[in-house]
Amino acid sequence: TADPHTREDIIERLGLEDAEVFTTSFDRPNISYEIAERDQARQQLLRFLSRHEGESGIVYCLSRAKVEDTAAWLNTQGIRALPYHAGFDRAVRDANQDAFLKEENLCLVATVAFGMGIDKPDVRYVAHLDLPGSVEAYYQETGRAGRDGLPSEVWMAYGMADVVQRRKMIDEGGAAEEAKRIERAKLTALLAICETASCRRKAILAHFGEAHPGHCGNCDTCRNPVETWDGTEAAIKALAAVYRTGERFGAGHVIDVLMGTVNEKTERFGHTEMPVFGAGKDIAPRVWQSIFRQLLAMGLISVDHSAYGALKLEPEARAVFRHEREVLFRKDRPQTGRKARAGGSPAARERDNLSGSDRELFELLRAERLAIAKDLDVPPYVVFPDTTLIALARERPADLEELLDIPGIGVSKRDRFGEAFLAVIEEFAG
Repeated sequence: TADPHTREDIIERLGLEDAEVFTTSFDRPNISYEIAERDQARQQLLRFLSRHEGESGIVYCLSRAKVEDTAAWLNTQGIRALPYHAGFDRAVRDANQDAFLKEENLCLVATVAFGMGIDKPDVRYVAHLDLPGSVEAYYQETGRAGRDGLPSEVWMAYGMADVVQRRKMIDEGGAAEEAKRIERAKLTALLAICETASCRRKAILAHFGEAHPGHCGNCDTCRNPVETWDGTEAAIKALAAVYRTGERFGAGHVIDVLMGTVNEKTERFGHTEMPVFGAGKDIAPRVWQSIFRQLLAMGLISVDHSAYGALKLEPEARAVFRHEREVLFRKDRPQTGRKARAGGSPAARERDNLSGSDRELFELLRAERLAIAKDLDVPPYVVFPDTTLIALARERPADLEELLDIPGIGVSKRDRFGEAFLAVIEEFAG
């Protein structure tokens, strides 16, 4: 998963001249993308998972403690969840991974230690409770969903705290300064995708040098187009507040200044006497949080971890102060109380498109697959993926020869499993 800059770097490091570069499309059209502002993240996650009842998926967290806490909490909410991270004993990791591969209704909560080399095709969803470090990481982790080609969903909740935490990890890491610069740029690129008002798929593919016309119809910004507003004056107020307070404070304190909040800190530093104090009362604190995230994504401000997460102005901010640059902000959608999408997950809707009798047969075929998989001690998809079961339910082959016309069935699998599934179809037909 290499962007154009990385591909060029590989060629240079290998000393290749006039090297041919072969790339396939990065597009995963069966994956639906959604990125939301964090607002009671656990409840947001629960609403997302409610669309995937009876399906398997992965929830990624940044820390081991959060993995364990989240898995435990999901179990209290009636969702079977297992934790996975590198800190567990090998036996625990192997057992939880094996359960994930073999069960069809399991949520695995994991750090990025999980996923490499895992080839479970019927992962129906991937959720992120924390921001990955780059577009490449996001693409790889979300790419673990829907490898069988059926509709799948990926969802992420993030906020300003994620950006601060990720930047801190970069700045305090032991890498060379040039490597840190690249990592910061990669994080900024991901933030830009999070804050885009246009098609997310187009933005993701553009990062890898692939053109897409946009309007994919399968991401949140295409399904529900984002409104934008002229935020030039609000941007000037925000940047002025950062400047007037000495570029020494994080977003929370700067927002307090803009809102005219009198507290110990604003009084102690004399910020209540500044012209910018209370200059942003006409905008809700939640909107100011969104504004500062978007200013960060636009490269107008940065986070300085050597100064405990203080916001700093970037040279590009001068054009905004001089009214030489218009600033458009996206309007964040309200999160609280958002209902689960009607009809469940995309994969569930694909199954629901089966007629009544076809759907009934599909469930019988699924039960047969599970029984065979348990006998063989293998994951169900090793027998047949869901796409094959759907085709069997629709086409209802009558003999071993007709089985070979079903996608996913070759001679070997026909000979191993064909009779059992034909028996189910024959018995169903009566």
